[in-house]
Amino acid sequence: MGDGEMKGPHTTTKECQSTTNQGNIAGIKNWPKDDRPREKLLKKGPGSLSNSELLAILVRTGVAPKSAIDLAREIVQKFGTFRNMSHTDMREWKEIKGLGPAKITQIMAALEIGRRFREDEVLSAKQKIASARDIVDIVLPHIRDLKTEVSKAIYLDSDNGIIHIGDAAVGTVNHAMPIVREIIHAALQKFASAIICVHNHPSGNIKPSPEDERFTRELSAAGKLMGIKVLDHIIIGGDSFYSFADDGALEQ
Repeated sequence: MGDGEMKGPHTTTKECQSTTNQGNIAGIKNWPKDDRPREKLLKKGPGSLSNSELLAILVRTGVAPKSAIDLAREIVQKFGTFRNMSHTDMREWKEIKGLGPAKITQIMAALEIGRRFREDEVLSAKQKIASARDIVDIVLPHIRDLKTEVSKAIYLDSDNGIIHIGDAAVGTVNHAMPIVREIIHAALQKFASAIICVHNHPSGNIKPSPEDERFTRELSAAGKLMGIKVLDHIIIGGDSFYSFADDGALEQ
């Protein structure tokens, strides 16, 4: 090509790609105001937003060539529900191109706020426990889909109203006595009259293991010694549960 053919401004392929990417990222800014997630929330309330739009607000910005709403839609497409997102590990989040640690932690923090809000509602209502089903309805959403075994202790007042729900252990319930001591100590600190323990079986099998049975016996014995009633020990697997109390397997 001769010098005479190189007149005037020209655009390289790289510059064209950059311009296109910038246009994609800024896409939401070019939407009508009423359709932008933030403006829509302010004008019509959070209930008017789709799951993708809510996530787009958390994601905030896109990463070329995706806009924030593109990333949000990809998240919803991959995980489906907020329930699934809440039990997703960092490795799975990172499979979505454009999601870095900052965006992932913002989403995870929002999901945890939602979980704690539901827990606060239960505690503030001083819900009275009358059956194993009552406990399962409260705890199931938090541990049903976990990939590791988690134990929770529910502390009750003299009217079987919930005082506190706490984590007793994360891992496997192989060492019952240290967990028993911690649970009883916490019950005394909270002036609880009774306790109920719940843990999950990630396998989905709700049949008590020998370790589960030993833990239940030792917890019941320790509770009796300290004047604290052990009302039940519940095992959750998937959407099913086993209750030591309902099965008549709880030593009083």
